[in-house]
Amino acid sequence: MIIDTHQHFWEYEPEKHAWLDDDMKRIRRDFLPEDLAPVFDKNGIDGCIAVQADQTEAENQFLLNLSEKNDFIKGIIGWVDFKNENITERLQYYSEIQKIKGFRHIVQGEPDHNFILGEKFVNGISALKNYDFVYEILVFPHQLGAVLEFVKKFPNQKFIIDHIAKPYIKDSFFEGWAVLMKEIAKCENVYCKISGMVTEADYKNWNYGQLQPYMDWVFEHFGAKRLMFGSDWPVCLVAAEYEQVRNIAATYVDKLSEAEQDHFWWKNASECYKI
Repeated sequence: MIIDTHQHFWEYEPEKHAWLDDDMKRIRRDFLPEDLAPVFDKNGIDGCIAVQADQTEAENQFLLNLSEKNDFIKGIIGWVDFKNENITERLQYYSEIQKIKGFRHIVQGEPDHNFILGEKFVNGISALKNYDFVYEILVFPHQLGAVLEFVKKFPNQKFIIDHIAKPYIKDSFFEGWAVLMKEIAKCENVYCKISGMVTEADYKNWNYGQLQPYMDWVFEHFGAKRLMFGSDWPVCLVAAEYEQVRNIAATYVDKLSEAEQDHFWWKNASECYKI
């Protein structure tokens, strides 16, 4: 069994999806379940977690509507405004919707490197303790110092780092990312997705050897029981086909035991998202 823990759907709108720059023009179009289903069939994928790409609650409903018609969407990571005073009310509302498994904020896009430590945001995250939601952390390496302090504030909250924190693979920067990821991995409530690597490398000239040191590091420090597979489809398509992304992970974990591979491909996802 394989669960893809990170993919997106959207109906393309130039203003809403302005982050799709000229280098990403290949994916300036609609991407919906009918596009993904045959890809999953071809690659032996049994289900997925759909992750928000727009920071509105309307996005949550959009993904929920898709999930009602497509059983392979096993869960949704949505968005709520954790800085809003009504956060408890919103979390209570979503706690009654089975497909909503957690939330994230696009922290990587915040100009304040310490956004994640802001008083209002931290207070909002503290409300999660009353609900069985995960919180996904989307950041760049220069924000990892704040992430380390953040996850230590909530030792009982389940966190998942998206895209191994988007290391600067294209520029071969490693040490700063590695030091902080090692420290964050000491927090046993933090999981990590093996995803998004090809788009942090050179879109046209990446190779497996460039990615391997980053995978070596997270497998050494998080271990197979706190890592999971994600494709980042359709974003990955600017640099690689789905099959290539799957094969990067498959090539790496082939050396692991069968039990470790099961954890990576589906058991960790099943535990984290309760699917």
